Amino acid sequence: MASVVQKYGGSAVTSPEQIRKIAQRIIQSYNDRNDVVVVISARAGETNRLIEMAQEISPAQTGSQYDLLISAGEQVSIGLLALSISSLGYKVKTYLGWQVPIITDSLHTRASIEYIDPTKIRADLNHGAIVLVAGFQGIDRSGTITTLGRGGGDTSAVALAHALGAEVCELYSDVDGIFTADPAICENARKIKEISYDEMLELASQGARGVQIRAIEYAKKHNVTMHIRSAFTAESGTLVVKEHMPMEGVVVTGIVADKNEAKIAVLGVPDKPGSAAKILTGLADKDISVDMIVQNVGQDGLADITFSVSKTDLDKAHQITAQIAKEVNARELLADRNISKVSIVGLGMKNHAGVAARMFTALAYNNINIQMISTSEIKVSVAIEEKYTELAVRVLHEAFKVDQCSE
Repeated sequence: MASVVQKYGGSAVTSPEQIRKIAQRIIQSYNDRNDVVVVISARAGETNRLIEMAQEISPAQTGSQYDLLISAGEQVSIGLLALSISSLGYKVKTYLGWQVPIITDSLHTRASIEYIDPTKIRADLNHGAIVLVAGFQGIDRSGTITTLGRGGGDTSAVALAHALGAEVCELYSDVDGIFTADPAICENARKIKEISYDEMLELASQGARGVQIRAIEYAKKHNVTMHIRSAFTAESGTLVVKEHMPMEGVVVTGIVADKNEAKIAVLGVPDKPGSAAKILTGLADKDISVDMIVQNVGQDGLADITFSVSKTDLDKAHQITAQIAKEVNARELLADRNISKVSIVGLGMKNHAGVAARMFTALAYNNINIQMISTSEIKVSVAIEEKYTELAVRVLHEAFKVDQCSE
C-alpha cells in the first residue's frame, strides 16, 4: 500500500459538519488502499485565544509552561476528528507530538524537529488503523513539550512524510493551490499545476499563501513531494517537486505582492566603513529582519542607507535606528509605511536576459515608480507606493504572459 500524509489546517476543522466532511475524505483515501497519516492543526482562532489568555496572566512568559498551554488546541482537534472517523466504523489511532515521539530542540515557541521515530505509527498502519497526529508540537530530549512556531503544522506533516517514506504530503487549507497571481487581484490568474521547491520558497518568502517556508525548506532538503490543495473541493491543487521544467518561453512562474512592508531611510551618513553594519546589527540584535537594502553614496562623502522591514516591526525598528543614526552622525531619519513589495519569480529567468528591464519598463509605462530593488537568480522584487500594488500585479502578469505556465 502507498503511504500518504495529509495535513488539515485550522479552517478545515471549525465545525462538526466540516469535521465530518474531512473524516469522509480521509476514509476515501484509506479505501483507495492507502496507508493514511493525518496531521491536524488547532481549530481556526484557537491558538490565538490560548495566546491571549497566556498574555493576560503572564505577558513575558514564553517558556515550557507557555508551550504546554498553546499546544492544547491540536489535542481538541484530533479528538473530535477521531470520534468522527470512529463513528463511521473505521479504526483510528491518535498521537500527540510527545507520544510519537517527535523529538525537537529546546527552543520553546520556535523549536526545530531533530528526529521522528515512526515505529509506533508504522505498527498502527500495519494493523489497518488511520493514524492522527497533533501538528505544531513535539518533545525535547529532557521530556518537555515544545511547539514549532507559526506554521509548525505544515512542518510536522512534511517531517512525518519523510520519516515514513510517504509518496506525497498533502497540505489541505482554504486555498485551492498556488496561482500565477492572487485571483482576487488578477482575474486571469491561473492555478499552477507543478512548481519547484526553489520557486515555491521564493513565492512564499515574498508573501504567497499556501504553505509555510520552514515546511518547504524541509521538503527540499529531504525531497518530499508536497501537494497544496483545498480542503473544501475535490480538485487537484499544486504539486511542489524537486525539479520542474518550465514551458518553453515561460520566464515568470508567478507574481506575488506583500503589503506588510515599510521603509526606513537614514540620510546623510558619513561614508565610513561599518556604518551600515552598525545599523543592521542593531536591528538583528532585536530580532528585526531587514528585507531590501539600498545604499547610495554622493560626491559630498555622505551616504543614504534605505531598507525595508515589516510594518509590524516599523515602530520598534524606527526607535532602534534613531538611536544608531545619532551615533553615526546621520543628518536625517525618515520612515514610510505606505509601500508594498511586488515580486516576479520563475526558473525561466535563469536563461533569459533582460527580465528586470522588461519588468521596470512595464511599471514605468504605467507611471509606477520603483523605490528599491532586490534580486536573486530566480526572483526580482521592487518596492513601490502601496496604492499601486494591485495595478502593478496586473501589469506584470500581462507583460510576462504568466498564465501560460498554468494548467
